Amino acid sequence: MSRTALILVFFALIPAAAAQESAEAISQRNDRYAAQLEDHFRQVLVEQYPERAGRAWRRDYSSIDAFLRSVEPNRIRYRAFVSPPDLRASGAPEREPHPLPGSPNAEWLSLPLGTLRAEALLVIPAYSDRPVPLVIAQHGISSFPERVFGVDDPRNLYHDYGGELVRAGFAVLAPFNLATIEKRNRIERLARLGDTTLAGIELARLQALLDVVLQDPRIDRERVGMWGISLGGMAAMFWMPLESRIRCGIVTAWFNHRRNKMVIPDARYSCFLETKEEHAFYRGWLTEFTDADVVSLIAPRPLLIQTGKKDGIAWWPQVLEEYEAAREHYRRLGIEDRIEMDLHDGGHEIRLESGLAFLKKWLAR
Repeated sequence: MSRTALILVFFALIPAAAAQESAEAISQRNDRYAAQLEDHFRQVLVEQYPERAGRAWRRDYSSIDAFLRSVEPNRIRYRAFVSPPDLRASGAPEREPHPLPGSPNAEWLSLPLGTLRAEALLVIPAYSDRPVPLVIAQHGISSFPERVFGVDDPRNLYHDYGGELVRAGFAVLAPFNLATIEKRNRIERLARLGDTTLAGIELARLQALLDVVLQDPRIDRERVGMWGISLGGMAAMFWMPLESRIRCGIVTAWFNHRRNKMVIPDARYSCFLETKEEHAFYRGWLTEFTDADVVSLIAPRPLLIQTGKKDGIAWWPQVLEEYEAAREHYRRLGIEDRIEMDLHDGGHEIRLESGLAFLKKWLAR
């Protein structure tokens, strides 16, 4: 009998149970390796973050000017992280009436940007004897600009904050950003291939809209704020470090202990690692840009954080810990009055009273 035939006979005699055991062993080996990798990244991204960030940031708190100079290298790296593309208007803005309940003068603004468009709702108070401040009101995921004005908001999470802003004398620009997890996942994959991010693209769209809107004589270009909820809160956090025309901001239902939120599963909050939200993972985010560090790229501009104790996106004591780290930048600059936290007993929702008071304090004249 040939050698090949002997080998075939040998394998034919191996019991099926042994073959099954081998398959299970291979699967277990793979699981062990996956566990090693996950533990490795927990060490790198969470436990080693403070040491790494300590080397990356060289903040000088001796004055605001010195502080801004000291964080400029980080801002340059942050811009590379967000990677906004160069989008320029390729035609005149188009405006169409888009009446809303309580805002009959609302219009839909559409600006061509080559193969893309920047779109938003724009509402300017009907009667004012001088230019009014502007608030960028950014909707969250699975939502749309009209919801900012209370349209189709069955749980009343937005509390018609766009309408309340207009009634308080603010103009409101509510940009339309890509909605739904599935579509953001798909487009984020393409953005990564193109060395950009969806957050960067949507920042560039906003900047093009601001170029148009701030030419309107009814709007005071020196008084611009931003108020975003959920993924709109992410937009406020991501964009303010790179858009100096935004003079103050409100982050609702987003600010978090970012390392834990992204990496550490916990029954007390939803961890992005356990979800299907692939769009929420950006290359290089946890190298040096946890939320408290990003806030240092917003300082010295005023910032309000709104967090609900019943909001499942976070465990509020961890959010408070991150907020204290963020407030430390303002404290050391002697401007602690410019950062506030509204830690309330509600959930994933806009807080009108604290938000309106904050914007009136910093944008009113």
